[in-house]
Amino acid sequence: MHRLGAAALALSLVSGLGGVAAGAAADGKHVYPSQHQVHQAQHRAARAADDVSGTRAQLVAANQRMQDAAVRAEQAAEAYNGARWQLQQARREARVADRHARIASADVSQQRRSYAASVVSSYEMGPSLTPISAIQGSSGIGAVLSKLATLQNAQSAMDSTYDSFRASSTLAGVARSQADAARAQARAMAAQARRARDTAAAAAASASALTQQLAERKTRLIQRLADLQHVSVHLAEKRQAGIEAAARAAAQRAAERAARKAAAKAAKEAAQQAAQQAAQQAAQQQAQQQAQQQQDNTNGPGPTGAPTTPPPAPAPPPPVGPPAPASGAQAAIGFARAQLGDPYVWGATGPSAWDCSGLTMGAWRAGGISLPHYSVAQYEQSTPISPSSLQPGDLVFWGSSSSPSSIYHVALYVGNGMIIQAPRTGRDVEEVSMYYWVAPNFYARP
Repeated sequence: MHRLGAAALALSLVSGLGGVAAGAAADGKHVYPSQHQVHQAQHRAARAADDVSGTRAQLVAANQRMQDAAVRAEQAAEAYNGARWQLQQARREARVADRHARIASADVSQQRRSYAASVVSSYEMGPSLTPISAIQGSSGIGAVLSKLATLQNAQSAMDSTYDSFRASSTLAGVARSQADAARAQARAMAAQARRARDTAAAAAASASALTQQLAERKTRLIQRLADLQHVSVHLAEKRQAGIEAAARAAAQRAAERAARKAAAKAAKEAAQQAAQQAAQQAAQQQAQQQAQQQQDNTNGPGPTGAPTTPPPAPAPPPPVGPPAPASGAQAAIGFARAQLGDPYVWGATGPSAWDCSGLTMGAWRAGGISLPHYSVAQYEQSTPISPSSLQPGDLVFWGSSSSPSSIYHVALYVGNGMIIQAPRTGRDVEEVSMYYWVAPNFYARP
């Protein structure tokens, strides 16, 4: 039980027994609380402590529900960004397919004209290009063979033109089918994007309504805490805020310890791998030296004072991740810092409102790298790295599972464990610890 609450209950107990004690003092007798009164006071104290604990548990549950609602809203918003990105891809593929279909159709038209021209030429030449006319109108075997060769060449040319026409027609049919399929896919992606937009809007509205509802409930719970603890509402609010801040700090410290532990483990594994590589290289060098020594002993001693070739130095261990481009990273961080205080709006890409992937896309666009407006695609189009190799300008991601497809939030790492992010509805672009809630579980370098 809290000291302040216990003191208040003790005062109430004394005041409740004050009349009896005062009356007894007038008679010159000492009157003490009865066993029953003591039990009642203990019961009231225990019940008040239970009420305080229960109220605080409800406050914790309310905070968690608000957090869960915000996460669901962000997941829906990123699903909408993903649907829009897929729609852009589908429309691009449809445009390419349409262009191929137009080229194939133009080729068919050209081949049709060529074949028609060859048929007309053959018809105009009439009976002069037939085997019988070649024999009848010839003065000798040489002329016959020449005319037959001409006939065969003409027929081969017509056959080739017809084959080209048939092939072009087939290719054009395939291209038209592919274009139709691509357009149908684009229409399906457009419908999916509209559904995702409606889902995101509904999730955002639901999160906002739930946040307001829970905020009102938290106000009532804090008022109840104030009554139970016999303090002012302001003091109860201040105390509850301190408790929640302490809980967040404890969770942040736990996340930081877990991250340091993971980084230390990764560094230890890298050091072990480097040591193994160095040992292998040393063994190889020793074997080479022994082989060279045996060869020298076989061939006899060389000239006195002949220089010896020093063994090659061991190769350094491979880097953990590619170096971050300094100029681009600094430009990205500078852009992101310039947006601090801008509101979060799902689907927004600036210039005065952002969502999480919209902010990182805009930041790295200023850094000279094009990223899609979709956190999953940003991870897929970047180079995955370990948390121990994080450098300013890298991206950190949050996912609901170990699969990158579950990513729903992204932020820009700025160094010293800090990130710049567009968090969620109701919170502006901010620079905070990357362990402000839970540790990220994916890391990448654009």
